[in-house]
Amino acid sequence: MAESKQERGERVQAEKQFRVRFLVRETGITEAQARDLVEMIGIDANSLLREARLVARKQA
Repeated sequence: MAESKQERGERVQAEKQFRVRFLVRETGITEAQARDLVEMIGIDANSLLREARLVARKQA
């Protein structure tokens, strides 16, 4: 059976939260910065990691 709009929304939210935690752990950026990146870019791991590394470099 196809997933409902609510199920899809919950799945997307869970994926976004996972990406935020991943970026914080892997790059050392803040959770707020990671959330901003996820909202701007989406959940593409390669794009998020690239941009998070740039943000982390600017902080250093």
